[in-house]
Amino acid sequence: MKKELKDTIVISAALFAMFFGAGNLIFPPAIGVEGGSRWIMSLLGFLVTGIGLPVLGVLAVSKAGGTIDSLANVAGKKFAIIFGSVVILAIGPLLAIPRTGATVYEIGIKPMMDVNPLFSSVVYFAVTLFFVIKPSGIIDKVGKILTPILLLVIGLIIVTGIIKPMGLPVATDIANPFSSGFLQGYQTMDTLASIVLGGIILAALLEKGYTKRSDQTKITTLSGLMAGAVLAIVYGGLLYLGATISGGVPSDISKTSLIIQITNTLLGQSGQLVMCVAVSAACLTTSIGLTAIVGNYFEALTKGKLSYKSIVIFTCVFSAVMAVIGVEALVKVAEPLLVMVYPIAIVLIVFNLADGLIPNDSFYKGGVFGAGLVGALDAIKIINIPGLNLAGALKPLNDVVNIMPLAEQGFAWIVPAIVFALAGGAIGFAIKGKAEAKKTELA
Repeated sequence: MKKELKDTIVISAALFAMFFGAGNLIFPPAIGVEGGSRWIMSLLGFLVTGIGLPVLGVLAVSKAGGTIDSLANVAGKKFAIIFGSVVILAIGPLLAIPRTGATVYEIGIKPMMDVNPLFSSVVYFAVTLFFVIKPSGIIDKVGKILTPILLLVIGLIIVTGIIKPMGLPVATDIANPFSSGFLQGYQTMDTLASIVLGGIILAALLEKGYTKRSDQTKITTLSGLMAGAVLAIVYGGLLYLGATISGGVPSDISKTSLIIQITNTLLGQSGQLVMCVAVSAACLTTSIGLTAIVGNYFEALTKGKLSYKSIVIFTCVFSAVMAVIGVEALVKVAEPLLVMVYPIAIVLIVFNLADGLIPNDSFYKGGVFGAGLVGALDAIKIINIPGLNLAGALKPLNDVVNIMPLAEQGFAWIVPAIVFALAGGAIGFAIKGKAEAKKTELA
């Protein structure tokens, strides 16, 4: 029992560290500034996509079999490969991993010293590569070494901000604080990360001797809940800090500039050094976990034709180059992709958790199609390519989406997902009925 408890704590610490990275550090304070005096509602929305869905994602993957393929196969094997590859690339070298390196430079390095961003990026990803080049023991390295540093520094910043508030939250012009917090939670990418974390967590459990599915599910569930509880405290503290400074900063202040100002206000001259440590720990733990996931996934997908080692080396090199474009640019690039992919991920998570109530696989396919269709239309509205008016060409469809329930809150995909799921389930029943009737005739 003592061993099980110890292993649960180590894995929960690693989950926390992998989830709490660049986006988790810079987005809550910005949401607090936007929410102002209504910051609690913004926090509740952010907690749904920043904690609730990621924890449910870990549980859903564990229940489905431990991999993103097992989660998505119910909607079709080809779909699972495409969806899995898109998710891995999004949380990997295209968006999430480079953003960790860019955040370390903009918050921890640039304000303190004149260093070339490419040099900073190369050093950062060399450290990432050191930890992931040999996958054995990654969970222990992340959980035992880096997480305590992260918690200590972030805790110091939050406690100082609570004891000596920077001001009072002010009223802002935000219309829907809950939905704003919910949608901005997409940018953490934690829900996408959660549905692929199953593989590395499962590998760690097997290393520790847990071969029974029941033991694996139990430890994964408890670890997810423990990590979620700590994340809720940290997010609440960071978002509160943003709310207390909402009357003293311009509404369009960049996310990295905001966290720098908060730190300097609370900790004075030593603030920037402390933030450098915090950012480096938060981002590095996420970078390590995600790079390992990318390596494991594509090695398995290619059946060993691409080795884990070559994949993680390429990921680190590519991410080092991508990171140079900066945090704000990476956030803008990420938005349309996340708006399209997140509804599909949410549908898969919810449906897999309720698998016992799902009548057939066509139900999954319909739900994924409905959510993906609306998500794609929402993504196209965001994309702005000079000379190519995609949104205008699809205006009739967008007009239909805009009158959907919850469209103003950013959740227009929910009703189509349900409708198409029900339609898919009905089609599945019809196909099954015809097949059974044909068997009866042949008999």
